[in-house]
Amino acid sequence: MPDQSNTAVAFQGELGAFSHSAALKLIGETAKLVPCPSFKSVFDALRTDVVVAAVIPIENTLHGSIHENYDHLLEYDFVISGETSIRISHQLIAMRGVEFDDINSVLSHPVALSQCKQFFEEHQTLQAVPYYDTAGSVKHLKERSLRGSAAIASETAATIYDGVILRRDIEDNRQNYTRFFLLTKQVSASTNTRQADKTSLVFSTANRPGALFKAMACFALRDLNLTKIESRPLVGRPWEYLFYVDFLGSIHEETAQKAIADLRECTQFVKLLGSYSPTP
Repeated sequence: MPDQSNTAVAFQGELGAFSHSAALKLIGETAKLVPCPSFKSVFDALRTDVVVAAVIPIENTLHGSIHENYDHLLEYDFVISGETSIRISHQLIAMRGVEFDDINSVLSHPVALSQCKQFFEEHQTLQAVPYYDTAGSVKHLKERSLRGSAAIASETAATIYDGVILRRDIEDNRQNYTRFFLLTKQVSASTNTRQADKTSLVFSTANRPGALFKAMACFALRDLNLTKIESRPLVGRPWEYLFYVDFLGSIHEETAQKAIADLRECTQFVKLLGSYSPTP
């Protein structure tokens, strides 16, 4: 993965978003952060060399996969160079001088709002207002000097936008984690892919009995542990699917190479997405 100082890395959302924390964890505190309004704009920033790396969320333990980003992984020819997970802890944030009894509405990303249902059930006078980003909702409070509203976001967002935390850890489930990928245009020279812990790829099969079973057997017969399989519709071919797979091991290991060689023989399409080592 990139290790040079001041590496420019794109992420979706505003400064203080959970992707912001993931980028710093993957690249380091010297990373130059480039916020983007959408996931597609993150991929485009890397494609046009505005940045040398990008960080995207790919899966949440409560809400499942971020399907849009799986589709973008197929569309763009990037390499997964790293992975990490971030614990999602939601804080109720307001501007300085605002008390809890002053607020009547709470802004945040729809997913964040849905992860705090119990809080809203306990405070039914508060209206949940969807917004495009968690940290962006705190930024909005500051820019508009809103006194009757609060936002749900990270503790980092409260610090960046000079907000105060009125209620801490208001999420329904503490086992709430999001998994992030680090994307680059090519494998970094500093990455020893032979010692990578995990590999991701995508493939499609013919629509006939046993096709997926045969594909899975390529891994099972070599004791390669699949940690994830995700299906996505194959555009232009109704009721046919792409299968995204993560398995433990490096593409440079002989066992994995043989499995993928067999996979190519029994499928219609295979694309390697990267071998990488997760960052704890």
